[in-house]
Amino acid sequence: MSIDLNTGCPFRLDPTAGDIHAEADRLRDLGPATPVELPGGVVAWSVTDPALVKRLLADRRISKDAYRHWSDAYIEERIPPKWPLRIWMDVRSALTAYGPEHVRLRRLIGAAFTPGRVRALAPRIEEITGSLFDGLDATEATAPGAVVDLRSRFAWVLPLMVVNTLLGVPDALHDDFRTAIAGVFETGHSEAEAEANNRELYRLLTELLAIKRQAPGDDVTSALIEAHDDETDSRLSEQELMDSVLLLIGAGHETTVNLLDHAIVNLLTHPAQLALLRTGEASWQDAVEETLRHQAPIATIIMRFPIEDVHDAATGLTFREGDPIVINYAAAGRDPGVHGERGEHFDLTRETRREHLAFGYGPHFCLGAELARLEGRIGLRALFEHFPDLALAVPGAELRPLESFISNGHRQLPVRLRG
Repeated sequence: MSIDLNTGCPFRLDPTAGDIHAEADRLRDLGPATPVELPGGVVAWSVTDPALVKRLLADRRISKDAYRHWSDAYIEERIPPKWPLRIWMDVRSALTAYGPEHVRLRRLIGAAFTPGRVRALAPRIEEITGSLFDGLDATEATAPGAVVDLRSRFAWVLPLMVVNTLLGVPDALHDDFRTAIAGVFETGHSEAEAEANNRELYRLLTELLAIKRQAPGDDVTSALIEAHDDETDSRLSEQELMDSVLLLIGAGHETTVNLLDHAIVNLLTHPAQLALLRTGEASWQDAVEETLRHQAPIATIIMRFPIEDVHDAATGLTFREGDPIVINYAAAGRDPGVHGERGEHFDLTRETRREHLAFGYGPHFCLGAELARLEGRIGLRALFEHFPDLALAVPGAELRPLESFISNGHRQLPVRLRG
């Protein structure tokens, strides 16, 4: 079956993401893939079926390079220059590259996430976690009944400090990067807000590169600058250099923030599941994997493009050359065909807890996956051991989601650290 994305009435995604999972359920009911409208009137396929997701992500005929493969709309500049989501297409890094260019760019940044380098970060992750708890203990946050936003004080800060250790980002730039990176994921931004955020983001990247050029260190940013200066075929352009640093910050941060956020909420709202961890009947690895399945940290990722017509025999669908494709990981993580009819339930003993696609699949599998898992295991165990009386300060149903159909997390995570 072939569908013309330029006709009909596509399902309009909620740019403020009021209820990601209710929307995912409706999309799943419409079929394994269905046309949706993104902000700005851009129409794309939304793929919800896990098996189809895997087939498309592993297919060499599916590209992420909008410059080369997004039909005439992008190539002929009919997508508005100030389209709020345009940065996701415009960046020049392994995130958007295709074929040999993807191999070249991924190889250059892959050194940041080798198994040995990730394992070596464990003591630093423990040190950062301890220092964050010391900071909380030294303030009014731990007074009986006091309420603290654990997302801003822990879930956000731990991954940011870890990735900044990898990249050699000076402390003075941490908070500004934190704000600018968050803005990239906000799908409810106006054109003016998105443009202002992107300007600030590239100002910060330019400042970081200037600092590291003046005082290089034993960090990934300095290594990428060396690759920029290299005269071989692996040489990075200035745009690729900046966007590769941006990708590393995103790959090492956003997924982990939402993993920690949702794991904390799920465990506090499912005390029987938390008890399994405390008795040793379930592991912290189980908690990480079930959270990734139950609440995919990246709900929907944009975009991919067939380089030619791609017919999927199993579903009968044909994806035409240049048609945008977005992958709905939130829907795939609760697919009843894989996880049963109770896929919406959080269950650490679920046999399929590791059968999720939260980090993607195929050539673009997330480089930061193992680092996110390590931070999750270390950070969550330490949190619940250090604050055994930890409790939500509001009912879980009252937590407000991020205004993003890309990033799946909460705006705040109000808790009481002590009774």
